[in-house]
Amino acid sequence: MMCFSCGNCQVQDSTYFCLMKNDFVTRESSIRVVEKVRSGWKKGDTEYEQHRRKTRKVVEVE
Repeated sequence: MMCFSCGNCQVQDSTYFCLMKNDFVTRESSIRVVEKVRSGWKKGDTEYEQHRRKTRKVVEVE
């Protein structure tokens, strides 16, 4: 089959839809693996414990 010259493959995105293949294409060279950063409330942290106690008091009052 011939290319339809839609221009999707010229866009610098990591994935695009190819009309000729009728499928999504993923560029392997532009894929980056990013580890998830686990931040936020952690059990045992003093701020976590204070926040937990405050929210429990609000729930008990209601």
